Amino acid sequence: MNERIRPAGDPTSWGPAVDEAVNALSRGGLVVLPTDTVYGIAADAFAPTAVQALLDAKGRGRQMPPPVLIPAVGTMAGLATDVPDAAHALAEAFWPGGLTIIVAAQPSLAWDLGETRGTVALRVPDHDTALALLRRTGPLAVSSANRTGSPAALTAGEAFEQLGASVDVYLDAGQAPGGVSSSIVDATTPTLRLVRAGAISLERLCEVAHVVGPDDDEGAAG
Repeated sequence: MNERIRPAGDPTSWGPAVDEAVNALSRGGLVVLPTDTVYGIAADAFAPTAVQALLDAKGRGRQMPPPVLIPAVGTMAGLATDVPDAAHALAEAFWPGGLTIIVAAQPSLAWDLGETRGTVALRVPDHDTALALLRRTGPLAVSSANRTGSPAALTAGEAFEQLGASVDVYLDAGQAPGGVSSSIVDATTPTLRLVRAGAISLERLCEVAHVVGPDDDEGAAG
C-alpha cells in the first residue's frame, strides 16, 4: 500500500486523511484530491511558493495559472470584484458542479497564481471529499492531477503515477465520477463567453444566461 495514498471516500472514516491533507497544505505542500470531474492537484492559493510547486509538479509555466476551488458560492464575493449578474446566475445554477467562471480578482488579495492579468478562475466542486477539505482550508489553487500534456487522472493511483513524490498526500475516493473537465466561462467582459467546453454544455448554460460560444461573434446567441 502506497503510504501517500489515503482512503478518503467515506465521511465516517476520512477524518485522519483530511487532517493529514490540511496539515500538508498549511506547510506549503501539495495534495491530490478527488472532484466531481477529474482528480486535482491542490496548493494553498495564498502561498506563492506552494502554487509555484504545483506548476512545477505539472511541468506547467506561469502563463497557465491554476483555477481556484472554493467551498461555497458566497466565497466568490471575497475573491472577485465586478461580477456580472449573469455570472452570479450561472454560479447559483451550476455550483457545486462542473463549471469554472473566470472573473476579475479582488486587487487587494495577497496571492500570486501566475500571469492571471488580474483575473481568477473559480469553481465549487460537487464532491463531498473535496468540499470537506475546502471547508477546512478555504480557497485552494487546483489544477488537474497530471503532467501537462498527459491525460487527466481519474483515480488517485493514476495521479500518483504521474506526480509521484512531488505530492505529499493523495486523497483516494475511488474513480472520479465525471471523467470530463469542467466547462470554463469567461465573465470578465460584458458578454459571457464559453472558452472551454466540458461537463456543462453551452445549451445548458444558455438556459440560465446569455453565453456565446468560443467562435461566435459578440452579438451571437450561442
